[in-house]
Amino acid sequence: MDRVAQVEAWLDSRSEEMARLLERLVAVESENPPGRALGRCAAILRQEMERLGLSPEVIDIADAPAHLEDPCVVRGTTSGTAGDGDRLVYFHGHFDVVPAQHPAQFTARRQDGRIIGRGAADMKGGIVSMLYGAAAAQELGLLGDGRIVVHLVCDEETGSVVGAGHLRAAGLIDPAALAMLTAEPSGGGIWNAARGAISLRVDIQGREAHVGQANTGVNAFEHLLHVARPVERYAAEMAGRHTATPMHPDDATGTMIVVGGLFGGGSNFNVVPGSAYFTVDGRYNPEEDLAVELKRLTALIEDAAAEVGARVSITTTQSQPSAHTAPDHPAAAALARVVAGVQGAPARFEMCAGILEIRWYAQLGIPAFGFGPGRLDVSHGPGEYVEEAAVRRCAAVYALYAGDLLA
Repeated sequence: MDRVAQVEAWLDSRSEEMARLLERLVAVESENPPGRALGRCAAILRQEMERLGLSPEVIDIADAPAHLEDPCVVRGTTSGTAGDGDRLVYFHGHFDVVPAQHPAQFTARRQDGRIIGRGAADMKGGIVSMLYGAAAAQELGLLGDGRIVVHLVCDEETGSVVGAGHLRAAGLIDPAALAMLTAEPSGGGIWNAARGAISLRVDIQGREAHVGQANTGVNAFEHLLHVARPVERYAAEMAGRHTATPMHPDDATGTMIVVGGLFGGGSNFNVVPGSAYFTVDGRYNPEEDLAVELKRLTALIEDAAAEVGARVSITTTQSQPSAHTAPDHPAAAALARVVAGVQGAPARFEMCAGILEIRWYAQLGIPAFGFGPGRLDVSHGPGEYVEEAAVRRCAAVYALYAGDLLA
């Protein structure tokens, strides 16, 4: 039996337990924001990693924001048949999910070969792929004296500074690692690049007044409209600045910016609003200089505010660089060979339309890639799902890729 068939047979014999684990993970309401049930989800992951022989530990994060419930990182390690050498590959994922559209999404449904539920695609299905891929590689003796280190973090959906950022700050990411894989929903493609991000919150201060004396107030909403207009024009301009990096045909190649993803203000319908706010969230192509664009965006807001005498404050809530590993890098070429061998078709390299935690590893010089069983177009939606067969195929890729690099 060749190695691909050997790994696939190992995984197929465990298909039911893989599905049951994903159902258990979906049932944990680890929504972020606000960051609930993180400790409960970590406890399940630790238990399953222990059962699979991945030597888990839970790293508590003491200085995390107070709204996160039991923030932590779950870290596990395989053992090579020839000992535990210094050569390693990282598998990295996150167990927080975006808020559900309906509570029923936390009850997983199996239908027509799919598991449907919040986080099935992004990325609890990918976590199952990683854990079983690591276990398969270990049990089948694919790793030689190398090892796989699994990192599962709790806050990817809100910037990832607490989880992946903690790993980086604490020196828990070895720059000598041969590669890193994260199981984001890449739909069968290899994400060797990701956009950068700038996120802002703009607060506008006015002065409240009763509607009968509206002339004495300062309407923060009117000021918001004036301040937001140049930001909308900026977003349209940036959408027309296209990247040269290959992307999925369904993804726009311009920098994508959402103005007003969150907005609000005021105290009642019959009171001049004394405060208002809106957010700006951008995913910037690698060709853009984030420092330049942040300065430009800030100036647009401040200049517009000055035109009408608006009092504004700007908070940068996220500034994250893009990431890229060349498709001709040896680690990329090896991944492409493995993916093609498992999927039976040539692998395609693409840039993720959003940001990825590959950036924390790529900044240290580690070749880093996104490859997962889910699909981006269903992630975060009310019908989010993952194909059970795709979870097993992805697990086979993980096992074989680690074996290719480490054996």
